[in-house]
Amino acid sequence: MSDKKITDYDYLYLTSALRAKEPKKLTKDKMDRMLDAQNFEDAAKMLMECGYADMSGMAASALEKALNKHRTEIFEEIRQLIPEHSVLDAFCLKYDYHNAKVLIKAESANVDGRYLLSDSGMVSVERLIDAYQTEDYEALPKRLGKALEEARGVLKRTENAQLADFILDRAYFEEMKETAGKLYSPFLSDYVNLTIDGANLRATVRTLRMGRDSEFLKNALIEGGSIDSAKLIEAVAHDEGFEALYLHSPFSQAAALGQEALHGGRLTEFEKSCDNVLINFFAGARDISFGAAPVIAYIAGLENEITAARMILSGKLSGVEPSLIRERLRDICA
Repeated sequence: MSDKKITDYDYLYLTSALRAKEPKKLTKDKMDRMLDAQNFEDAAKMLMECGYADMSGMAASALEKALNKHRTEIFEEIRQLIPEHSVLDAFCLKYDYHNAKVLIKAESANVDGRYLLSDSGMVSVERLIDAYQTEDYEALPKRLGKALEEARGVLKRTENAQLADFILDRAYFEEMKETAGKLYSPFLSDYVNLTIDGANLRATVRTLRMGRDSEFLKNALIEGGSIDSAKLIEAVAHDEGFEALYLHSPFSQAAALGQEALHGGRLTEFEKSCDNVLINFFAGARDISFGAAPVIAYIAGLENEITAARMILSGKLSGVEPSLIRERLRDICA
């Protein structure tokens, strides 16, 4: 491997290529048109304007596979041009751990969850399934294999899939933070820190809504964010409000909504506010001409776009009122 120092100029070609794709992005106007479409079929056909396959005749399971395929194809296009593969790997990690969770939950519920598995990870679905079925975790990347083995062991001992999730979440964030720390881009490191802060805020609100104690929260929290997890645990243990911890954080509004959600406020508004912090963070990269930051923002924007497409199409398929779907949608960069 070359010792050449990576700079923003190494991202010039890829940034230009991604800028050229922007006219096909799913914008707010396009989402509104999809929501106003008379039926699922019409909404799905509109999404073809954004480069997606025709999903108008698909059921829910096929829809999920098509969206996963769209993401995987774009990830592969980016991988051919990106100067630092680990930048993309930081996002692919999410799907390795997502797939591990699917296998755990499917075993817990005694169902077949294969249609939920994604090809967007670094480990092939077939390799992961084989390792899981044979319990040969050495065949997987070290951290993933160790976390999956530990999570499955916890599931067998406790029959609690949530505890298994905590183990996989912790390993995922640790690996993502470690990957970002080795790379040229501080923008990615800032994103990872924000993601951890958001995950911990969500875990705190959910723990309190469920009436669980600080020991439960300790298992759910992730180390490494900008908000000290020990202070969150202390706030819960002593029935103190956690809102003050986020006063000077981008999550200040989300924390206030989370506090309200504990006293009758809407959880949906809290969840949307958490997601919008990250969306606003990436919006700042639009003014950067080239470099790692706009590429990272593009990848994150793709994730947001697919989430929005899934929410709209799944809602249309299930006959959910457009107004209800619109309430659940996150902001999206135009």
